[in-house]
Amino acid sequence: QVQLVESGGGLVQPGGSLRLSCAASGSAFAANAMEWYRQAPGKQREWVARITSGGTTYYLNSVKGRFTISRDNAKRTVYLQMNRLVPEDTAVYYCHDATTVSWGQGTQVTVSS
Repeated sequence: QVQLVESGGGLVQPGGSLRLSCAASGSAFAANAMEWYRQAPGKQREWVARITSGGTTYYLNSVKGRFTISRDNAKRTVYLQMNRLVPEDTAVYYCHDATTVSWGQGTQVTVSS
């Protein structure tokens, strides 16, 4: 069983930045593909980014060039650096272990002036 705990969400103005963190415990981490999803009010949860065990990254087109997913295997943590945020990025952001199909509890990101 994997436990995932997200942090780093908050309120930010358009054009600002936030860095989300997801700390993993309870199982192997370095060998697992990790992902970020988000769910805006009234919308379905959507995939945002993925990082493989080898460090290859993939992004939703609308965040490409603005968001960066990374991982620190020694700290068992995956990050999502979000730059040039826009109101459409407002959502609850969830960490997902794609190998064990585990989810975190989510962290709220609100982009508003």
